Amino acid sequence: MKTSHRQRRIPGYTSFLLVLAMGSLLGLLMVFAYRRACSSQATQATVQLQLDYGEKEEAILRSIMAIVPNRAIRAMQHQSNANTTNSYPLRWENIFTEALAMANARQSIASEMQASLGTAGMTVANPGDAPLGNPSLIFKALGTETGYVSVGINRSLGTGYPAPLSCSDATDASRDKTWPILSNKKIYGTLAQGGVSLPVATYPNFNLINYPNINFGYTCPGQPFVAKRNWWAFSMDLSAPDATTTKAALSRRDFVLSIYEIPSQLPISASSFMALGQYADGDAWQNVSIAGGIFAGRATVEGTTALTALATRRGASLSADTTVGGQSFTGDPLTPGVREAYQLTHGDFFPVSLASESGRAAFIPINRGTDYFDRFATANAAETSVLSSTTWNNYSVGALQCTMRLDITDVVSATNSPPNYTPTKLRFSYLKPGDVRAEQVFSMSAPSSTTLPSDFTTTYKDGTTVNFGTTAVDLAYGATGKFLYKSNQTGSIKFDKATFGDPGGKAPKGGYSGYSRLSRPFDIRSLGSTGKPCIAIYPKRFAGFLAALGADTTAKNHSLVVNVDYTATGNTGLPIPAIPCTDLDYGIILQECDNLTSFTKGFSLVTNLRLYIGDDFNTVATTPPSGFTPVGLYYPPCSVFSPEKRYGVDLIPFGVNFSGQVDSLASESATHPVRPLDSKVLDGSAVAANRIHVNLRPITHPAELPPISMMNWLVLLEERKREFHSGF
Repeated sequence: MKTSHRQRRIPGYTSFLLVLAMGSLLGLLMVFAYRRACSSQATQATVQLQLDYGEKEEAILRSIMAIVPNRAIRAMQHQSNANTTNSYPLRWENIFTEALAMANARQSIASEMQASLGTAGMTVANPGDAPLGNPSLIFKALGTETGYVSVGINRSLGTGYPAPLSCSDATDASRDKTWPILSNKKIYGTLAQGGVSLPVATYPNFNLINYPNINFGYTCPGQPFVAKRNWWAFSMDLSAPDATTTKAALSRRDFVLSIYEIPSQLPISASSFMALGQYADGDAWQNVSIAGGIFAGRATVEGTTALTALATRRGASLSADTTVGGQSFTGDPLTPGVREAYQLTHGDFFPVSLASESGRAAFIPINRGTDYFDRFATANAAETSVLSSTTWNNYSVGALQCTMRLDITDVVSATNSPPNYTPTKLRFSYLKPGDVRAEQVFSMSAPSSTTLPSDFTTTYKDGTTVNFGTTAVDLAYGATGKFLYKSNQTGSIKFDKATFGDPGGKAPKGGYSGYSRLSRPFDIRSLGSTGKPCIAIYPKRFAGFLAALGADTTAKNHSLVVNVDYTATGNTGLPIPAIPCTDLDYGIILQECDNLTSFTKGFSLVTNLRLYIGDDFNTVATTPPSGFTPVGLYYPPCSVFSPEKRYGVDLIPFGVNFSGQVDSLASESATHPVRPLDSKVLDGSAVAANRIHVNLRPITHPAELPPISMMNWLVLLEERKREFHSGF
């Protein structure tokens, strides 16, 4: 019999509540995970959008850097304010609008790149791509101010902002809000006293300020240098026009855009292609001391040469034996990482620098080339309807900045062939009290018995006694058609027959006076034994000569330009001087120039002719200005600009000793480099290397600036963090 055993099991049940709860929990977890994923994606999108905006903003800032100096120059040029067609592109509004376009800020990917991908119907899903058609929402003045920029003149913006300039010209001051205005009327006033190192009452145009913290080493960051800082402040938020669409809320960033005006002050400074370390004949520099850095457009350094620092715009080629800042380089010193390694191990500023390595900074030498020497190259080019009160030619051409002018206006014969033609008339222009310009024409030919020299303009009645004091004069007595002369006279002179003799004739006689040729600061003389006619300049005579003219003193009449007036109508005997200079053109002889202490503000000479230095130049020290304590002796600050200089007039000097600074107006794109220390003597032969002694050093104080200097601009765009400054 079979027995069946059945297994007994515990009965169970299913809870719908539990199933529902677990399902709900799992569903909520899925929703939470989905929301977290969406939130993460949104965050990533926001971060990416902000990165995109940041890259666009950097591109915009670099574009602003490129545009502003160009617009500042154009605002100083002819017809810049003639009509809105000319003036509107120069406005801050248009500068910012153009920067948006130049930076391609309206698109994440350029149209050309889209087309090159060959993908039809491409959709760009970047919400930051937008028309950006209203720059006033992106760029604003600081705080509650209206407009695009806050100007740094006539008021302080608080700590963290540069020292403000003062501008007494109401037009310049009002236009600076609309256009980038550079003007000589913008100076350091009392508002700036706490932000500069020297008294603004004494040094209003250029003062000592600190060099910015950038990689371009015109000088070391934080070190004082001589400059004037023009600046404008603005805020930027690229997301502002499309914040509703993108939901991006970027913080406004505040910026200061500066244009430093920097007079040339380094031992060697030129936007030229320069060769350093050797002379043209291949001999190495000897007896050469250079204290401070060198700036060149581009440079090649030859031989065994030691430089303190070297800054360029287009790069430098260094020989294997060259050291800069005590450092030798086996390869390109500008290779990425070399600077960082140097600063890490030395803790000093890297001594080799390139302007383009400095981020939002640009160095712009104002180099007008040969026009710098010749005021007639631009003098007849009218500069009217200009936005700035300072016109571009007057700002950038040294010849136009000179307060005294000496022009060759006539020659013996227009048919004479050079170099035998000789000037017969010189026109001298100068300033009288009240900034009134006056001029006189001087006859340089020997007085004729029948015709008075053109400068004999003062007349005296027959029998008159005149006391001329200690000022030497040339005198004439007679009537039209017949005159008798006495030269270089002083004291009391009676104009009568007993003093001069009887010139004859029945016409009433009279006396005439002119400035003595022995006391005039300029004359015509031949160069050595060559017979070449030259204009001789005697700087030591200017003080007395100007006093006799009733002119302003040498404190204002402190600079002289000597040119040939080749624009004179109908005078074919006055051709445009050639540059490079030739033996067929006139020359300038500089003599009686050892003691220039009568020029209390310094002396400058500019000419487009070859210069022959016949005496020691500026070798007598004088008392420095109050408050300035130079290291060593102080000499009147002087500058000489000429296409070519030679040493010697009557004799060939044995050697040349030179101290100061050297500049060049040659081009940095020239095929052949300038050799700044090469020296030539009277006949054009080179001075031997062992006979050249050079001691160059930088200008470190505005009291050392000569009346005429070459100018450079340093353009800098810096961000101002609001948490680190007060005020706006």
